[in-house]
Amino acid sequence: SKVLIMLCFPESLWTSFADGRVRLRIDNSCPQTPITVHQMFKESLEKYGSLNALASKKNGKWEKITFSEYYCLSRKAAKSFLKLGLERFHSVGILGFNSPEWFISAVGTVFAGGIVTGIYTTNSPEACHYIAHDSKTNIMVVENQKQLDKIMQIWNRLPHLKAVVLYKDSMPERRPNLYTMEEFLELGDDITDAALDDVINSQKPNQCCVLIYTSGTTGKPKGAMLSHDNITWTSAHCSRAGDMQPAEIQQESIVSYLPLSHIAAQIYDLWTGIKWGEQVYFAEPDALKGSLINTLKEVQPTSHMGVPRVWEKIMEKLKDASAQSGFMKKKMLSWAMSVSLERNLNCSSSDLKLFWTRLADYLVLAKIRNALGFSCCQKHFCGAAPLNTETLNFFLGLNITLYEAYGMSETTGPHCLSGPYIYRQHSCGKPVPGCKVKLVNEDTEGNGEICFWGRTVFMGYLNMKDKTKEAFDEDGWLHSGDLGKLDKDGFLYVTGRIKDLIITAGGENVPPIPIEDAVKKELPIVSNAMVIGDKKKFLSMLLTLKSVLDPDTSDPTDILTEQARDFCQRTGSKATTVSEIVATRDRAIYQAIQEGIDKVNMNATNRVHCIQKWIVLPRDFSISGGELGPTMKLKRLTVLEKYRAEVDSFYEDIYFCSLNTKFQSLKTLFCF
Repeated sequence: SKVLIMLCFPESLWTSFADGRVRLRIDNSCPQTPITVHQMFKESLEKYGSLNALASKKNGKWEKITFSEYYCLSRKAAKSFLKLGLERFHSVGILGFNSPEWFISAVGTVFAGGIVTGIYTTNSPEACHYIAHDSKTNIMVVENQKQLDKIMQIWNRLPHLKAVVLYKDSMPERRPNLYTMEEFLELGDDITDAALDDVINSQKPNQCCVLIYTSGTTGKPKGAMLSHDNITWTSAHCSRAGDMQPAEIQQESIVSYLPLSHIAAQIYDLWTGIKWGEQVYFAEPDALKGSLINTLKEVQPTSHMGVPRVWEKIMEKLKDASAQSGFMKKKMLSWAMSVSLERNLNCSSSDLKLFWTRLADYLVLAKIRNALGFSCCQKHFCGAAPLNTETLNFFLGLNITLYEAYGMSETTGPHCLSGPYIYRQHSCGKPVPGCKVKLVNEDTEGNGEICFWGRTVFMGYLNMKDKTKEAFDEDGWLHSGDLGKLDKDGFLYVTGRIKDLIITAGGENVPPIPIEDAVKKELPIVSNAMVIGDKKKFLSMLLTLKSVLDPDTSDPTDILTEQARDFCQRTGSKATTVSEIVATRDRAIYQAIQEGIDKVNMNATNRVHCIQKWIVLPRDFSISGGELGPTMKLKRLTVLEKYRAEVDSFYEDIYFCSLNTKFQSLKTLFCF
């Protein structure tokens, strides 16, 4: 049946087969000639061969390799993959933190005709098994003993797995088909250049070369297949829309630290880096536990990308530092940030306001940006989830504009992008030139489902024909499942997710994110807020408090952050831990929280959007706790299941009250 499909539809817009081909969405708006990943690298090699490409720290010193060395190592890796038996359109799984070895393995995989499949380092052995089995992984490249142990537990259930390569730790013991990176790179020495070139030259731009597995927040992870053209076109055109510069104009420096198994980091760090000759510095594995700032200060990148939670953490650390500083420093910072925020929000051309803004920047803000490692940073991007107003305004106060990008794994990352020349507050910018967006099923306020068209749009879900068909409409537009608005100038505003939309028992549609953001803005002690109310008579909310993270595990501890303790003191509470507040239902804190929620309710669109009940949970949400995904997105279904008892308690009273009301009505009716 597969052969029949390929004969009848040799170039359909989608496929669910790893070796399938698709018709590329080439039209007058994006007529560029399609190229493969190898062709892209060769073009860059001619221009940037002698420039430094990758930098990693060894024994406290930066070790760098040029683009020429990077290309040669990628070819060596490709030959070794072929020697180990990598089959065409089978995958190489990469399980580890960002490193030159990750990049070289990824590029080598594509050169060898395989499919790059990144796996989150936080995945359990069973989650690794699902991805490796689904993608027919032939070779697994792992970072260290911890990741190796996961694969050793499942190897006997992976019929396609032929070898494992360990790239950081030393070999614990000799095992068949287990190699160090050094050994691996020598394996293919007897594969000729001509043999490798035959494989490379047989590749087509409309064939799959990358698999991005969705986080599986709504079921089994789906393997989004990305073609050579998806990768090469997006790297070239989406990055330029964000004003990333080619190295012949200015060599961009970036820090790689977000999971490369996620499309945002992979397209920004790896593929765009090759396209424009960027210098990529690799952060330490504990970057998100606190060391990222140290790397940023050393590197002083020209561009930086973070998910909202990263920017929020930087904001919280600065607020904590400010809370501990002296009176004059606090006042100076408050004055400087308010001047900068007003200028950035109102774009005033007044000479006097411009003078004060420049003075504030010179005296205070420039020093803070330097301390953050952003002295040379011209572009600050945010993607993978919505950014709240508090964070946006905080950084505007530091004279840092966060440019939001919007897309999904299925659009090779950014489909819409903000940048220095395309910016409107709260918007994720405009579709990249050559890409299109439309809204379907718009409501009276102009909110509709966001749909995509363009060369960013993926090939389909691996081995999931039905899911792939569901993703596209009959005209080939990809349906995002997100709600958004377009203004008269074509700027897109993401307003929610259809699956997250709460439909109350009364049939009212309630988008939860604006309410949650409003509560977090009103109550600085709150870390996470989640609205409950689907098929319920009223809205309720789960709250967590800001707590210090364990430096080794990044898990939330019981100790409140400096900012949270400051909030406690202002309300008259002496609490310093979450458990104190929850166990005693601290009267001052609970009253302050209720007052904050009352203020949010006062500004609600209507009564249905008001929070009626809430509870403070004993521990903040985390990846290890299961409430957050690898990119810190809230996993709403998991939270609902985990805190089922707390959620049920919100509505038990109303249930019994309802029964009692009905019973009273019956008494009246029958004159009891």
